[in-house]
Amino acid sequence: MSGIPAIPPIGSTLGVQPTATDTSLQSGATSGSGSFSSMLTNAIGSLNDQQLQAQAQSQALATGQATDVSAVVSQVEQAALSMQLAVQIRNQAVNGYQELMRMQL
Repeated sequence: MSGIPAIPPIGSTLGVQPTATDTSLQSGATSGSGSFSSMLTNAIGSLNDQQLQAQAQSQALATGQATDVSAVVSQVEQAALSMQLAVQIRNQAVNGYQELMRMQL
C-alpha cells in the first residue's frame, strides 16, 4: 500500500481556476439576504439587454447600416437561446412550486 500515491484534490494538478462567473455566483450565494433577488434581477436585466441589442442590430441590418450579417445572426441567435433558457428555468421553478404545493404535511 505504501507504493500507491495519494490522490490530489480535484483541480490541483490541472491548474483549474474558477471563472469570473463562478466567483460572482459564489460571492452572491454567501452575501446574505437579498442575494437571490439581486441575482435574479441581474439575470433578467442581462436578458433584456441581449434582446434589445439583438433588436437594434436586426434593425440596423434591415436599414442597411450594418454590414456584418454573421455578427447580427450570431447576436440574434444568442438572444433567442438566452430567452429559451430563461423560459425553461421559469418552467422548472413553476413545476417545483407546484410539486411543493401537492405535498401533504
